[in-house]
Amino acid sequence: MARRGESIELAVLGLLHESPMHGYELRKRLNLMLGWGRLLSYGSLYPALKKMLKANWIEERTVQSTGSLPSRRPRIVYQLTTAGEDEFVRLMSEVGPNAWEDGNFDIRFAFFGRTDMEIRLRVLEGRRSRLQERLEKVQSQLSMTQKEMDRYASELQRHGVESVEREVKWLSDLINAERSQQPVDKPAQG
Repeated sequence: MARRGESIELAVLGLLHESPMHGYELRKRLNLMLGWGRLLSYGSLYPALKKMLKANWIEERTVQSTGSLPSRRPRIVYQLTTAGEDEFVRLMSEVGPNAWEDGNFDIRFAFFGRTDMEIRLRVLEGRRSRLQERLEKVQSQLSMTQKEMDRYASELQRHGVESVEREVKWLSDLINAERSQQPVDKPAQG
């Protein structure tokens, strides 16, 4: 399972790959990306930025704010370095279990447009496989414990199963769409 810091680093590298940003804008965009269930505080963002500065993945520059009301102090804008671009490419090309686990998949998926189709397929298939394993386990446990649960616990379990089933279907649809875009191998002439 990916550390939260690694997920934040991947997300920051991906966002800065689009354009330089200041801390407030990064946090706002990260919170949109991560969703309401995983809001990011400045207490998590700035240590990650500091670590990335030390690793030379990003650099900061100071800019004066432009607008109708001049700011009292200049803003620090973060931008990707060449080493940061290389790290982003490296992280996005990983296809092991870390790529499809809950904490990392959604962030990687947000940047799939910059990923090779084969890598996308392997990550999507890995995620689907992991969810199918989880679904089978939950369904077997659910049938064994259904009689012991009250109505609300049972409903919560059913909701969880339906959510995973929807995600598995969604992943299958994405995989089929990816495969339909692959060039068809021509049969050998002979």
